[in-house]
Amino acid sequence: MAAQASDDIFDPTEFDEEEVQEDYAEVTGGRKRLFSKELRCMMYGFGDDQNPYTESVDLLEDLVIEFITELTHKASEIRNKSGKVQCENIIFLVRKDPRKYARVRDLLTMNEELKKARKAFDEVKYVSN
Repeated sequence: MAAQASDDIFDPTEFDEEEVQEDYAEVTGGRKRLFSKELRCMMYGFGDDQNPYTESVDLLEDLVIEFITELTHKASEIRNKSGKVQCENIIFLVRKDPRKYARVRDLLTMNEELKKARKAFDEVKYVSN
């Protein structure tokens, strides 16, 4: 029985990192994780461990991508002249959810303020040269 126990012990020399990465790529569909770093930071900010489990981050990323994909498809189905997804389409879709609506409005307002600040900075930089 002692011989069997020694066989069950993890031997780091038998660990093939490339094989594990290939297996992981198969499980995740082989796609690149886009938001892992940001989601880890957000999870930590909301009270998770500083280094959350990779599986938790991947699950959350799958949910985020699914949400964005569904919202984008719905927004593209809304009739508009250009056939493109526009901010107004997203606002229309989230209008009944007060928290999402407020956040979209805040982000759009902040985006406009940043554009104005960049423009003013570029004008000052251009004038001083």
